[in-house]
Parts: sequence; C-alpha cells; structure tokens
Amino acid sequence: MTATYIITLKNCAFFARHGVLDEEEFLGQRFFVDAELEVEQGTALVGDCIDDTVHYGIAFAEIERIITGRRRYLIEALALEVAKTLCARFRQVRRAKVSIRKPNAPVPGVLDYVEVTVEHVVE
Repeated sequence: MTATYIITLKNCAFFARHGVLDEEEFLGQRFFVDAELEVEQGTALVGDCIDDTVHYGIAFAEIERIITGRRRYLIEALALEVAKTLCARFRQVRRAKVSIRKPNAPVPGVLDYVEVTVEHVVE
C-alpha cells in the first residue's frame, strides 16, 4: 500500500461568467473553489523537494485558468474539468475532489450558495 497525504486549496475566489441564463454571462459573478488533492507520498515528505509534490501556486493558476476561461453552463462540468486537469498536471495526484460554490445562483428564494462537488480518481 502506498502512503498518501492531502493538500487542500480552500475558498479560492474568481470572477467568471458561468451559468445557463444569459444574465449570468452578461453580469458575471464570483465563484469559490475548494480543491482537495490526494498526493502519493513518493519522496516529498523526506526529500523536501518541490518537484516531488504539488506546487500550490501552479495548482491555483490552473484552477484560475479554467474558472475564468470559457463559459460553462453547469458548474458540474466546470468542477470535473478542474479535477481532471489537476490530476493530469501533477503526476503525484491520485485523486482530486473539487467543490465549486455559486453564491448568486438564480433561485427564487434566499440561500447562502449552491455547491457542487466532483471527485476524479486516477486509474
């Protein structure tokens, strides 16, 4: 069995234009992203080398590139793209769990936010 550890980027905020309604594309809104990455231990914990783990800055930039990139109608699809990209970008990542929160979802009532969580496992 291989040892793993978890790296979490919490509450990353981005302005984007995702959603089904035309108004969401026109006005845009803030989205909040959490990414939980299960990393295969390898030598990172003992070797203390950034090349053996996930570079937080690069992971953040990848998330930002996707979230602020092309419009998606569904945050489900957006979360899956983030999860798959992080797994592909970092060879040490075995699982990525990505949650996206949309505080200004167009619903007929009061709520804090709508959240979707997607998990991608490397096979």
